[in-house]
Amino acid sequence: MPRTHLAVEQDRLEELRDLLAAGADIHEESNGFTLLHRAVDGEIGGHVQTGEPLHVDATCFLLSQGADPTRRSHGGTGVSAHHPAFVNRHRLADALFGAWRRDTRSGL
Repeated sequence: MPRTHLAVEQDRLEELRDLLAAGADIHEESNGFTLLHRAVDGEIGGHVQTGEPLHVDATCFLLSQGADPTRRSHGGTGVSAHHPAFVNRHRLADALFGAWRRDTRSGL
């Protein structure tokens, strides 16, 4: 697994920041998933495994760095990162993606 995906999966956001600053692709795919897909999946998985509240640390950071929540997985043939957030009731990520869409459409 690429270092960027591993950093997302292990919630090592400072390392991810450094990798992106060094030129890593914000839309890099590994096994068909973008970094944003991996963030949403990891946030949901962490919640399911531990019972801790959902969080959006990685999702929020990736959006701030230019990740596109409408970008489809598996080279454009899969689903957007918004889809698993919506289907799995990750309301925080769903709200962030909705705000991203509104801001993008309004030109902010």
